[in-house]
Amino acid sequence: MSGDSHDESVIEDAAADREYEQRRARQRSRNALIAAVLVGALVLGACALLFGLFNRGSAGAVQPPPPPAVQDANFESQQPQWVDCYTGLQCARVKAPLDWADSNGEQIELALVKQPALGGSPRGTLFVNPGGPGSSGVQYLSAGVSGAAGRALQQEFDVMSWDPRGVGQSSAVTCLNDAEMDDWLYGTGATAGLEEGTQEWVDAALQENEKYGEACLKATGPLLGHVDTASTVHDLDMLRAIVGDDKLNYLGYSYGTYIGARYADAYPDRVGRMVLDGAMDPTSSEAETVREQTRGFELALRAYMTDCLSRKECPVSGSVDEAMAQWRAMLDAVEAQPLTGSDGRKLSSGTLLTAIITPLYSQANWPYLDQLYTSVHEGDADVALSLADFYYDRVDGVYQSNLITAFGAINCLDSPRQLPLNLEQMRAEAAELEQIAPTIGAFQGYGDVSCAAWPVEGVDSRPPVQAAGAAPILVIGTTGDPATPLRWAESLASQLESGVLLTYEGEGHIAYGNSACVNGIVDEYFLTGRTPENGARCAA
Repeated sequence: MSGDSHDESVIEDAAADREYEQRRARQRSRNALIAAVLVGALVLGACALLFGLFNRGSAGAVQPPPPPAVQDANFESQQPQWVDCYTGLQCARVKAPLDWADSNGEQIELALVKQPALGGSPRGTLFVNPGGPGSSGVQYLSAGVSGAAGRALQQEFDVMSWDPRGVGQSSAVTCLNDAEMDDWLYGTGATAGLEEGTQEWVDAALQENEKYGEACLKATGPLLGHVDTASTVHDLDMLRAIVGDDKLNYLGYSYGTYIGARYADAYPDRVGRMVLDGAMDPTSSEAETVREQTRGFELALRAYMTDCLSRKECPVSGSVDEAMAQWRAMLDAVEAQPLTGSDGRKLSSGTLLTAIITPLYSQANWPYLDQLYTSVHEGDADVALSLADFYYDRVDGVYQSNLITAFGAINCLDSPRQLPLNLEQMRAEAAELEQIAPTIGAFQGYGDVSCAAWPVEGVDSRPPVQAAGAAPILVIGTTGDPATPLRWAESLASQLESGVLLTYEGEGHIAYGNSACVNGIVDEYFLTGRTPENGARCAA
């Protein structure tokens, strides 16, 4: 931005910075629901302020024409046909092979979106991924680029995102229509009336999940077996080449850190400047992931309760332990007798847990928990259902994206389970969850049934990463992150040969955009290549 004088320029820049911070806070609300890994069967991510603050980015959108088929597998030579879309953005589509092991075979499409560098003459492209898996990068960037990258980076880089394979406007996974999705997420299901953890319950759950997987395979076709993260890593390297960058500059959030870590390990010599915020541990098993996230959300709920009890309007009373017991009693009551919303949908304990988890991604959202407890305690299901709808990207009965569908498909490839399931082991893991998280742990077990009957074979063995010879990679963890605990960032940074750990001492998921200290370090790194000392910390 330039003005007629230096003073005017300073004033304009200050106003722009204030607008950036405001938009950043607004965008964080939506990022929460599209950015992370698994707790039971839930999608997790990075969050700030909730309802009414998310611009879905539909205004000004123009669907670019499909690209022609790529001949002779020369995918990196594609020239995207960029067209104006949304507000100030450009959109395009490119081709990628369905199966990178057979690049001359069937092809899929990837949807791209970018904001050209605001200062002109970009130094390159900064790729951004919001997480998921299943998050739409197109939707993410169209909701406000300032929710993805700071103003200083927007000045110097083309900021670009994409819908990974299987997601959103790219060749996408499809399973159910909206009404069927409602029944899948909010219905009573085949396990209704059965005791969780019994063989009868497991058999019913497997049968129901098998039916769902078959619907996905029928509607999606061969793509269902090729939406794994390793294939997305190949796609990302193709996109790097298409935009003409020798090195990849990348900012990944939550599950986006997994994409970035796997990319660095596969192509260490092509790593430019990479920031992995809200880091996942690539070696964490599914059971370990569920355990650590269950522990994290229990601690986040306790942090909320500590704050709540210091306020007059807090809907619960007593000590923190007594207040936590009141939340557990509410979950137990809904488990025994689901509530009915004004639209006829049932509020189960699982849906209530989704509603509880949703505001825990950011301290700014904690007031929603006041409303949630009060309404459910009074027998009103609508606040809880609204929070769950927000989580599932559902508006007035219409699912705005295939977030949940793509999440399941990608996760089942990346973290496969095998039949027969070990029921005794699952019972032991469920008991451990309840022990480490007395409030929510009892509602988090038996997640193995979700992918055990998946119709396509999993591909990921979750090996450690090293990225030998890569340029410095900045890994960020937050002390109070419920979705991606700090220990994961510590583990990832130690695995990476060139990993540099930055710790944010605060609450919530994702640090960049929520801390001036972190913002300054990240921006300086992308602009100059300078990293902080390994182990540096930023106070809240």
